Amino acid sequence: MIKYYEGIGRRKTAVARVRLSRGVGFVVNDKSLKDYFGGSELRRIAKESLLKKMKVSAKVKGGGERSQAEAVRHGVARGLLKLDATLKPALKVEGYLSRDPRKKERKKPGLKKARRGPQWSKR
Repeated sequence: MIKYYEGIGRRKTAVARVRLSRGVGFVVNDKSLKDYFGGSELRRIAKESLLKKMKVSAKVKGGGERSQAEAVRHGVARGLLKLDATLKPALKVEGYLSRDPRKKERKKPGLKKARRGPQWSKR
């Protein structure tokens, strides 16, 4: 019997490795959900895709708080999909299965930022 279902969630540079198992609880980086994500909105985002009562254990790194919360949501959705494939339409409609790929564009040589060139002066 499978002990847990794993899903990897990503957003920008945040990566969350999420494990779903029997029981109740939500742990992120060995802290409770309330301790790790202080804001109630971030806690809501992290738990959004959880359609069943399950124990969630997540390891998150990279990105900011919101990106990490959305990465956890993505990972939970992917884990639920492995648990029960019939949940796919519901998760897909809500947009929990799609990764948000937007990242900061790298700085190019000779420019001040990714696209902003140096200021031009006539003299």
